[in-house]
Amino acid sequence: MGRLTTHVLDTASGKPGAGIAVTVFRLDGGRRQVAETVTNADGRCDRPLLEGEALERGRYEIVFAVEDYFRAQGTALPEPAFVGEVVLRFGVAEPGQHYHVPLLVSPWSYSTYRGS
Repeated sequence: MGRLTTHVLDTASGKPGAGIAVTVFRLDGGRRQVAETVTNADGRCDRPLLEGEALERGRYEIVFAVEDYFRAQGTALPEPAFVGEVVLRFGVAEPGQHYHVPLLVSPWSYSTYRGS
């Protein structure tokens, strides 16, 4: 059964990104919200963002509210913040597989990859 998961690491502090709002959109045929959650103390979500039949072939977007996270941590940020929302767009070609989309983020940079 296919599933979509994520994990956020705060590379500035070397800790999991806990309490980050995560919203998932399906982009095929418009932009439609299909999931929303908040990362737990380990920077992960308590369950997959999408799984089974909910994960379809197509294009998706995950939006991470990292500016809110860094401000809640007391991180000094300019106004506006350099990194506000991180928007990751990606394609799901084989919905029966596991798509793990981790985010490594700091107030000044971010990166991602397809994990396992």
